[in-house]
Amino acid sequence: MDFKSRNLLTIVGPTAVGKSETALYLAREFSGEVISCDSMQVYRGFDLGTDKPGAEARKAVPHHLIDIVEPWEQFSAADFARLAVETAEQIIARGRLPIVVGGTGLYHRALVEGLFPGPGRDPELRKRLRQEAERAGLLSLYEKLKEVDPDYAARITPSDSIRIIRALEVYYLTGVPLSRQFLQTRSPAREKGFNLIQIGLKLDRKELYRRIEARVERMFALGLVEEVRNLLARGVPETATPFKGLGYRQVLQYLRREITLAEAIEKTKLETRHFAKRQLTWFRKSPGITWFEAQDRPGLKKFIEMKLSQ
Repeated sequence: MDFKSRNLLTIVGPTAVGKSETALYLAREFSGEVISCDSMQVYRGFDLGTDKPGAEARKAVPHHLIDIVEPWEQFSAADFARLAVETAEQIIARGRLPIVVGGTGLYHRALVEGLFPGPGRDPELRKRLRQEAERAGLLSLYEKLKEVDPDYAARITPSDSIRIIRALEVYYLTGVPLSRQFLQTRSPAREKGFNLIQIGLKLDRKELYRRIEARVERMFALGLVEEVRNLLARGVPETATPFKGLGYRQVLQYLRREITLAEAIEKTKLETRHFAKRQLTWFRKSPGITWFEAQDRPGLKKFIEMKLSQ
């Protein structure tokens, strides 16, 4: 099969659905390399809570955009889209298939649909919004966002202060909801001439939740608490972006003695289930994705063979 054509495969879906395992299978079947589409796996040292591919998987199949920035550095969806395009170009030049895999919806959107340029930052407006969050609580800002942009509010968490404030900033400066402005963008992948093949993986909810709970228990058993202790000992501040990730913020609460270890584990399970629901909501609104049951590898392989031969 000719992989010198400009095909770009993306695999999305909720956490624990089996994206990484499917990517490894498809990479072996179609001579591919994996590009991680995960906003937490880019950070060095944050391994267990982000479920990074292990050494064996990385040895079997080349993986990209993992461990590329320090925890205190900023890394945006625009950065991801730029690097993903550059990496895909390099993979294609080697005669192989780039496979973008992950559950960070904004990163996926930045690549396949683009990010709107938007208004510049307004420091005074942001200051007022932060002060309001401190005075009335972040939930009050989230409720305002639900009123002016319910679509975008449904895609983020009520605790995501950065995205809540930015979305309100955009609305107050332009009068247009952030979710609508996304529609006015251009896809970096398509602008570079890639033929996009977009796959979504799904599972029965009961099975997905079982997998989520097993994953959370495994990452704590493997030493998530010790990983966090080591990161703090290295001088990584609690305010670092990856510490806002699932599992990490609960461990910080445990280490501050705000909750017990058992409570940290249960809270991580609960919030991960909620996160998986939001991921599905986001990706189901994304155009161009063909959905498969996670176990349906024969159907998936046949579909991709057909797309690659067109």
